[in-house]
Amino acid sequence: MVQTAASPGSPATIRVSTGGGFRSMGLTSPVPRSSLSHNPHSPVTGRPSSRASSGGGRYCSASKGEAEEVSSEFVQYTVHIPPTPDHPLISSEAKPGRSYISGTIFTGGFNSVTRGHVMDCSTDSPKAGKPAAAVCGMNGCDGEAFDAKPPCECGFVICKECYQECLGTGGQCPGCKEPYRDDSGDEDEDEGESKSPAGDQVLPLASMVECRLNRRLSLMKSTKVPDFDHTRWLYETKGTYGYGNAVWPKDGYGGGGGVHGFEDPPNFGEKSKRPLTRKVGVSAAILSPYRLLMVIRLVALGFFLAWRIRHPNREAMWLWGMSVTCELWFAFSWLLDQLPKLCPVNRVTDLSVLKDRFESPSLRNPKGRSDLPGVDVFVSTADPEKEPPLVTANTILSILAVDYPVEKLACYLSDDGGSLLTFEALAETASFARTWVPFCRKHNIEPRNPEAYFGQKRDFLKKKVRVDFVRERRRVKRDYDEFKVRINSLPESIRRRSDAYNAREELRAKRQQEEIGGGPAEPIKVLRATWMSDGEHWPGTWSSPGVDHSRGDHAGIIQVMLAPPSSEPVMGPEANEKSLVDTTGVDTRLPMLVYVSREKRPGYDHNKKAGAMNSLVRASAIMSNGPFVLNLDCDHYIHNSMALREGMCFMLDRGGDRICYVQFPQRFDGIDPSDRYANHNTVFFDVSMRALDGLQGPMYVGTGCIFRRIALYGFSPPRATEHVGWFGRRKIKLLLRKPTMGKKHELDEETMLPPTRDDEEAEGDVESQLLPKRFGSSSTLVASIPVAEYQGRLLQELQGVRHGRPAGSLVIPREPLDAAIVAEAISVISCFYEDKTEWGRRVGWIYGSVTEDVVTGYRMHNRGWRSVYCVTKRDAFRGTAPINLTDRLHQVLRWATGSVEIFFSRNNALFASRRMKFLQRVAYFNVGMYPFTSIFLLVYCTLPAISLFSGKFIVQSLSVMFLTFLLVITTTLCLLAILEIRWSGITLHDWWRNEQFWLIGGTSAHPAAVLQGLLKVIAGVDISFTLTSKPASDDNDDAFADLYVVKWSFLMVPPITIMMVNMIAIAVGVVRTVYSEFPQWSKLLGGVFFSFWVLCHLYPFAKGLMGRRGRVPTIVFVWSGLLSIIISLMWSQSQFTVQPYTPIRDKTFKNMAMSASLLSSLLCNCCEVRRSI
Repeated sequence: MVQTAASPGSPATIRVSTGGGFRSMGLTSPVPRSSLSHNPHSPVTGRPSSRASSGGGRYCSASKGEAEEVSSEFVQYTVHIPPTPDHPLISSEAKPGRSYISGTIFTGGFNSVTRGHVMDCSTDSPKAGKPAAAVCGMNGCDGEAFDAKPPCECGFVICKECYQECLGTGGQCPGCKEPYRDDSGDEDEDEGESKSPAGDQVLPLASMVECRLNRRLSLMKSTKVPDFDHTRWLYETKGTYGYGNAVWPKDGYGGGGGVHGFEDPPNFGEKSKRPLTRKVGVSAAILSPYRLLMVIRLVALGFFLAWRIRHPNREAMWLWGMSVTCELWFAFSWLLDQLPKLCPVNRVTDLSVLKDRFESPSLRNPKGRSDLPGVDVFVSTADPEKEPPLVTANTILSILAVDYPVEKLACYLSDDGGSLLTFEALAETASFARTWVPFCRKHNIEPRNPEAYFGQKRDFLKKKVRVDFVRERRRVKRDYDEFKVRINSLPESIRRRSDAYNAREELRAKRQQEEIGGGPAEPIKVLRATWMSDGEHWPGTWSSPGVDHSRGDHAGIIQVMLAPPSSEPVMGPEANEKSLVDTTGVDTRLPMLVYVSREKRPGYDHNKKAGAMNSLVRASAIMSNGPFVLNLDCDHYIHNSMALREGMCFMLDRGGDRICYVQFPQRFDGIDPSDRYANHNTVFFDVSMRALDGLQGPMYVGTGCIFRRIALYGFSPPRATEHVGWFGRRKIKLLLRKPTMGKKHELDEETMLPPTRDDEEAEGDVESQLLPKRFGSSSTLVASIPVAEYQGRLLQELQGVRHGRPAGSLVIPREPLDAAIVAEAISVISCFYEDKTEWGRRVGWIYGSVTEDVVTGYRMHNRGWRSVYCVTKRDAFRGTAPINLTDRLHQVLRWATGSVEIFFSRNNALFASRRMKFLQRVAYFNVGMYPFTSIFLLVYCTLPAISLFSGKFIVQSLSVMFLTFLLVITTTLCLLAILEIRWSGITLHDWWRNEQFWLIGGTSAHPAAVLQGLLKVIAGVDISFTLTSKPASDDNDDAFADLYVVKWSFLMVPPITIMMVNMIAIAVGVVRTVYSEFPQWSKLLGGVFFSFWVLCHLYPFAKGLMGRRGRVPTIVFVWSGLLSIIISLMWSQSQFTVQPYTPIRDKTFKNMAMSASLLSSLLCNCCEVRRSI
């Protein structure tokens, strides 16, 4: 049965019967799903698509404890009749008011009803809008018409821009086809002619053509236009001579269009024709010597190792064997690290071209609305105690104020702990954003993190010309200080509120017990719940954990803090009591902001951060479905408001459809000036990552990365290249646009996941039948995949683009949210949704490793995707890093453990596909191999001490050949470092700090990572890590106070032991040589030199143990001192028991025993001093 109802002033409503069964939530959007049905170029046009829930659950709307089940047998569709000249719109868009979705918190999960709880929220939309106005009657234009009467007597409504365009093309009215009548006189008529675009056009000369038309030769017309540069045209288009360097006739010899039948010269100065990005190679004056030095050092290492193997030390074969084994491994490790650095590149973007191409008026986009694709920003947090809510709030504020089309941006906060503290902090952030975001847009504030902006120590008046800036900055600063007070007082406020409500519940329970007649001695059990501000139980984690309300057992929660904005700018009012900033002429819209806490239940593996990210991918696909995703940690804020545009330049340029993600470098605030523990990690981010950008692309490092959504879904790129033969020298290009219709084993392979097809034959396709198996049971999620693929395509007008989208196809306003959509989003973040799907295996973030970021990027490169490294002039993102020694070591331990897991898994680069380049495979193989270097490094750092104790050396004698090899290897290493500094832009201090921490981590965290990885692989022992604490900003405390805090950790024992053993060995070696009858100074110098090399690298570690005032834990001295003394005495005793008795030996033994006793007494005195302090 079909029922229709229509009225002249309202859209037609069509009600279609489904024939029984539950298909709809009963709540539909008042605006059609434009991204699915209104786009004629969409790949899903004409296909039936519904927003029906596929989970089979119920939807209930509850308010203040009341629940009402809503069920319907009908599906409602709303059809909007487009405006026409005969039926123009009576009114424009309604003013944004309070939204039901943004004022409702949705919860649900396993075996539970999805509920919507209406709550009081302080984040209502501002009541502002533009008055209604008549719309232009021209086809494809929706501009405002003339305020006065129409210019033509027929009454045809037209806007000013279209009217001027009609005057320039003949002056005929589009309605009556008659010329416009101008009553203003001849002066206005002459003025109108002077403004015509045809009057300003420069006509080319045609004298040569008119004189030589009778010649049957190749005709060429001289344009005499000074703006046309033939050299530039020939260079930019790479054209051959005879095409591109002349203006040819269109049809035959001068019979075509244009002036005198000849084509006008192309305007290559137009920015929309230029590329969005440029690859800038490293200067050959630097790169060629760099590669030559690599070859020289490799050859020198080969000759040196061959010489070492052919000249063993017969006096100490065991010492020679250990040293040669370590040196062979070090050479192999250096080669793995150096090979991917052969082709470093730099890249630059042109943001002006991006604006002209996607945000300028055109035939398909008359109003110049933004045609950029949507971006969904993911922010993850898990523990408000270790990740302070104020840090997260500042990150959210920097995202909301980013310079990107507001209607194309959506921000999602994943609270994996389900904390009410994070929830209410986000609500306060949404409220403060109404002041902060317009202030940033009006005065072009950088950075747009309020804590970072107000904490700057530079002149804030620089480049600020508005007279009201100082006054408004003072007001916003005062409001931000109050905002910080509210955020910091939230824990106490929540505790007091919960105690008050719990006391009320206890009183109520006592009254009910007295009414029933129970005795006062009977205990009363009342749940110690956590309460929201509107008097309802918090559905997430309680302060006192209870059933269904603990950290690992709570319902899924979705709250839209800020509803999706309107498609038209909303200008703000003047400054008043409610508005601290005069926002006249400033767009006050805010992007959509959503709080998400996925469901957690006992017995399910939630897969830590990777599982939280996959939940955000599914929820965002249903609610906003941006074709690109930006992933940020809660402490990494946007430092450059143009960062998203910089990333979009790579995604939307030619060849951008093969890019799976754009990785930005990580930069950090709050690092001590000396960077004691190499927290900036500039050698990795500025050397290794730039070098990988010249191959297949940089690795994914966990944050500051823009993804292509379909790449996260596990699809292959539209084109790929297979590298076969030795070192992948032979290339085979593949077109992967069509799905694979092969055997079953082919469909099971990861590389066989194809992108969405353009035709409409996918319904009977095998791949379409496998979509529910891959992505789950949500039909809405599956239906969003082709939409995201289509919106992320390149423009058709780009040269060489086969499957593109037309310009202006993304200017259609986004549909508003409704309760059915949010209820569907609740179902996809449930704990059981990923069962029997490929989420975490081939789709989304990959599970099974502590370093899920590296594995996820590796899988994408393995399918043939490319990635890009985007280094901006102004840092795109900035975050915090642990400056405490113990926290830094635990961070490195987590990374190294993930690398060991990768090495022992199927993600090892040895099993990579042929779509990955050889050098890219070497780089990924090195990621899994580098922790094992620590085993050889531990041995090699103890060899100098063993050499000094025994009086032997790794070579039989310090010959000239050995010293020559040593000099060449060391010199080439230093020269390579200098050239790396030149082409990467790092400093010598950064390089040296990286070398020092390489040895510190290699002797502390990396051996522990190898041990933990082996235990997991062999014995199945699970590895658990705690979150790295994020420092909260406090103006009263020392900014680097955490640098001097010494926290005991078992990771400190090996480096301390190595330091003390080497120091004792130097003393023993000096004493032995001085009191020896035949002193061997060469061996002493060799051992002392290598011991000094070890101690220099461990100096930052020793300095960190001293703290601010030399306060070192007693246990550190006890363990390390005892181990060093025991090893020294055992070695001395073994040496003296073998040698015959001599007076010199007895004197030497007494001196060593005295030294050991002095050291023991010194150790005891240190312990006493420590105990007294």
